[in-house]
Amino acid sequence: MQLFLIIIVICVVFGILMYNSLIGKKNQVDNIFASVDTILKKRFDLIPNLVASVEKYMDHEKEILTKVTQLRAQAMQGGLSDEEKISLDAQLTNALKSINIALEAYPDLKANQNVIHLQQSLNEIEEQISAARRAYNQSVTDLHNAIEMFPTNIIANIMGLKYRTLFTINTNERENININNLFNNK
Repeated sequence: MQLFLIIIVICVVFGILMYNSLIGKKNQVDNIFASVDTILKKRFDLIPNLVASVEKYMDHEKEILTKVTQLRAQAMQGGLSDEEKISLDAQLTNALKSINIALEAYPDLKANQNVIHLQQSLNEIEEQISAARRAYNQSVTDLHNAIEMFPTNIIANIMGLKYRTLFTINTNERENININNLFNNK
């Protein structure tokens, strides 16, 4: 009888430890995603300044500027799921890359101190976003491992823990850049 009670106590303690570990992993994912959200907000706040600074020079790139503005508005409306935020982030990243590429065609704009400062700020924020994405993806992977691995998968299933979306890059971003095309466009 005493051995049975010891086994039950050990099982309960083990269950509590697994439960707490899963809660810690879930909270870590939520915390890191909140950090990503904060950095994305900094980027969203910077975008109107960048658009206003380059708008008068970039008549031919109005479509890019309009898309960036629309994506920012969508992101700022709130109430988006994590998956929607991740999708908007990917679209906005591509649009901002297009602006940076388009800036190369405007020497006066590239020399403008406001634009230079905004580009530097945007590059710094993009680096922060990249680091936050890596931390988020690692945290999500740890959570996914705990959801899938025995014996934590049993408790994760009871808790109703779900898989989270990872930040990934689009397939067109995986392609090699053709340097000749970059220099031939000038």
